[in-house]
Amino acid sequence: MLGVTLYCVAMALFTAIMGNAFAAFAVITAGIGIPFVVAQGGSSVVVAALGMTSRYCGTLLTPMAANFNTLPVALMEMKDQLGVIKQQFPIAISMLLIQIILMYFLAF
Repeated sequence: MLGVTLYCVAMALFTAIMGNAFAAFAVITAGIGIPFVVAQGGSSVVVAALGMTSRYCGTLLTPMAANFNTLPVALMEMKDQLGVIKQQFPIAISMLLIQIILMYFLAF
């Protein structure tokens, strides 16, 4: 369970820091996913599929993803620059928890 949690959370955090979900998959899967999840008996297909979807939880939480989080603020002329991210935060966290639970039960 710890490896699955570490993998999904690291995927979301790396995506939030980089603002790009594409780089996160290769780096985090090679560094955490393969040695701590797949090598422990996890199904590589399930780990890859749920890992790819868990990284987008980080996209919902960062202003670095300008097309998703900053552009709507400018187009709607919102006063709160982080308004979109504040609205997406509960959904992103709940989606991340669901991804962790699904990976734990479906991959092993």
